[in-house]
Amino acid sequence: MQRRLVRLAVALATLLALVLVAGSAAVIVAVRRSLPGYDGEARLPGLSAAVEVRRDAQGVPQIYADTPEDLFQAQGYVQAQDRFYEMDFRRHLTAGRLAEWFGPRLVSTDRFVRTMGWRRVAAQEYPQLPTSVRGYLLAFTDGVNAYLDTHSGSRLSVEYTLGLLGPEQRPEPWSPVDSLAWLKAMAWDLRGNLDDEIARALDSARVAPKRVDQLYPAYPFDRHPPIVTRLPTADSAGESGPVPGAGSARMPGRVAGVPLESDTPAPDSPSAAADLPADLTAGRNSDLRADLPADSARALREARAFLAAAPSSLGVGDGANAGIGSNSWVVAGSHTATGKPMLANDPHLAPQMPSLWYQIGLHCRVVGQDCPFDVAGFGFSGMPGVVIGHNDRIAWGLTNLGADVTDLYVERIDGDSYLYDGAREPLTTRRETIKVRGRHPVELIVRSTRHGPLLSDANSSVGRAIGGSRVGRWSRAGGWQTAVALRWTALEPGRAAEALFGIDAARDWQSFRAAAELFDSPAQNLVYADVDGHIGYQAPGRIPIRKGSDGRWPVPGWSSDYDWTGWVPFDRLPAEFDPPRGYIVTANQAVAPASYPFQLADHWSYGYRSDRIGDLIAELIRRKGRLGVADMQAIQTDTRNEAAAMLVPYLLRIRVDAFTAQAQRLFRGWNYSQGADSAPAAYFNAVWARLLGHTFHDELPRTAWPSGGDRWWEVVRGLLREPNSPWWDDVRTKGVREDRDDILRRALEGARRDLTRRLAKDPAEWRWGRLHRLELVDQSFGRSGVAPLERLFNRGPYDLPGGTDAVLATAWNAATGFDVRAVPSMRMVVDLADFDRSRWVNLTGISGHPGSGHYNDQFPTWEAGGTFAWPYAKPAVERAAAHLQALVP
Repeated sequence: MQRRLVRLAVALATLLALVLVAGSAAVIVAVRRSLPGYDGEARLPGLSAAVEVRRDAQGVPQIYADTPEDLFQAQGYVQAQDRFYEMDFRRHLTAGRLAEWFGPRLVSTDRFVRTMGWRRVAAQEYPQLPTSVRGYLLAFTDGVNAYLDTHSGSRLSVEYTLGLLGPEQRPEPWSPVDSLAWLKAMAWDLRGNLDDEIARALDSARVAPKRVDQLYPAYPFDRHPPIVTRLPTADSAGESGPVPGAGSARMPGRVAGVPLESDTPAPDSPSAAADLPADLTAGRNSDLRADLPADSARALREARAFLAAAPSSLGVGDGANAGIGSNSWVVAGSHTATGKPMLANDPHLAPQMPSLWYQIGLHCRVVGQDCPFDVAGFGFSGMPGVVIGHNDRIAWGLTNLGADVTDLYVERIDGDSYLYDGAREPLTTRRETIKVRGRHPVELIVRSTRHGPLLSDANSSVGRAIGGSRVGRWSRAGGWQTAVALRWTALEPGRAAEALFGIDAARDWQSFRAAAELFDSPAQNLVYADVDGHIGYQAPGRIPIRKGSDGRWPVPGWSSDYDWTGWVPFDRLPAEFDPPRGYIVTANQAVAPASYPFQLADHWSYGYRSDRIGDLIAELIRRKGRLGVADMQAIQTDTRNEAAAMLVPYLLRIRVDAFTAQAQRLFRGWNYSQGADSAPAAYFNAVWARLLGHTFHDELPRTAWPSGGDRWWEVVRGLLREPNSPWWDDVRTKGVREDRDDILRRALEGARRDLTRRLAKDPAEWRWGRLHRLELVDQSFGRSGVAPLERLFNRGPYDLPGGTDAVLATAWNAATGFDVRAVPSMRMVVDLADFDRSRWVNLTGISGHPGSGHYNDQFPTWEAGGTFAWPYAKPAVERAAAHLQALVP
């Protein structure tokens, strides 16, 4: 691949040089050959009638049609115009076919995806969907393929130019399964605690289990309230009283044969547990923890690297997931200037080029039972419909619930069978062939147990890693081989696609909840508002009920005592409708009180961000009485660092040398905001990174070093009250025992030296944005190492404000540097009193063509914390239109 990239780079560099030096019109035309036309007329076979596409100054399409099928067919066509290469890349990713394009280095990635079987599950899912939903997916597919019928090679996208992706000039046709497979990739990125399971085991290899527990503090319910503060019952949801549309709930007792007490014992099963040691039959996860010898610890690090290298739909990985989260909140009309609700959302994801999101409006000319869609918002390239947005009656937003929906099962294997409850069961197998560019195909045999595919077959380090744990060592008793299977809710066919169409067409709280009940994976927090003045919250998702385990450690697969027994019933999932306080905030904090009888997750974001949003809303209500759209936007761009508010009083008490004291004085009077021009923010974040390094790097393995997010805020918060905790001591300094103040002093002094070297001698000249920079990198060619390619596809770097777990969450990783790893991937504020007063902005732009004016045109506004007008009603769309295209049969 490298040689081909170099050849392409030379060709592109020549073209670019000609553009710069000679200004050749012919070369400019060649570079822009793939840009679509947004005006005039285009033929789209299969339409029942003409479709109208209006685009605003940012190129965002608003589509008008007479039938749902025409609407989604047109959506497929316009998405292919703007983003087909991105769509094609994604389907290669989700099918495990990247090596076809990029050669041997992607074989391991493809092996992982084939083992998981993302596209295979999507193919099983498609025929199980309702006829109407299959029809929508087929219509979208027809629209994509109609564009491919008239565009190929360089007319389709620059990535297909000069043989970059092999000899194939005309990509294969799109299929509905290509769309569904994308949902599996999303669910993988939002899967829950699998990485933490491995991180805990890594930590346990170096320090005592009780000290590991200190690194995963319990959620502080006393200081940071959950989303829903009261539990749902048969006729209520939280503080609101009656919940329209709620089903009959099971009261506390037993659900699916499992006690609802939080410390659930394993049910009696003598045959299943007969060959398990007492510490594995007690149903206590503390006994399942991994106490690893050195060789297994190495394997565990390899296993973690293997999982981290898995393809990412949302850009998660390489430390980026430290900042993955989201904000959403909804305010009732009793607190708004219009008397109607307002809803805000900004999902925090790794930055991508082009942006993950695709803005669109989908409008039936006559909205009714036959054509129920009049929706606008943010969707995904390659997926019909809208994921986040509003229709003419309701608005909704999403944040990640963080549910624990994965478990690792240690299996006893012998040949082509495995042990389960004392009996042998046959392994299921399938053969996969991975095509490799420039090489022979790679054959892969995927084996599975009842729990799921064997990850240890795809990467032997997974097996070695888990095999070193206590349960792994026991699994080998009697001569059995050890393998590791993954059970994950998304590997069973689901109905998430059906749910999205249902939400797009929902008219009220009841129909919204009916659609949310189908939203099985990934589990999300849903906030809601409607034009009648109601607000609400609903937690959906297929969330397992476990026995004998709480999901934090690998468990024995050969015993049914550790199986899942069912799913948390939808009518027992947390919900809230019209709470008296008049607003609902979700920011990845705990969903329900500690008394909630089901386990949804084993950890949450720790509530600093959600509390800050709630405090700002309450302050605005006290000060102004009523909130407007501008107030909602101002909250989205708040940069306050709550870790600084906690730590700076301690830092100011530390006696330091005169040179360091110059910098220390920056903290006096600082309001803990993190503007790009802030000198105190630059110094504090440098001190924070140093503090974490001095405290934890000496004892934790490198792969488990602190990222610096709010979990570490909570860890350090506890340690500040223990000035002689063993964590403060640097075990590398023999004969010296450091305490809290010693480490704080080291951090202050080291950060002063670092910033003097990197920025300036005078602390007043330091700027946070000069450290905290964002580069927008193309997902396939942006890190090619070929400078002309990178200049063509990438943008930046840019100096940014904000920080990890601020409301303006521009996350960075304290273990690797200050560069931005996650951002608000879009922002929206919806005004339910007048949708045309709503605002939105995307991270980059609507187009995936690097030569387009819409490739990155929204970024300057996003960077400044601004938004664009969001026209919705037909007259507003017509006034804002810069382009008009007719799609005709």
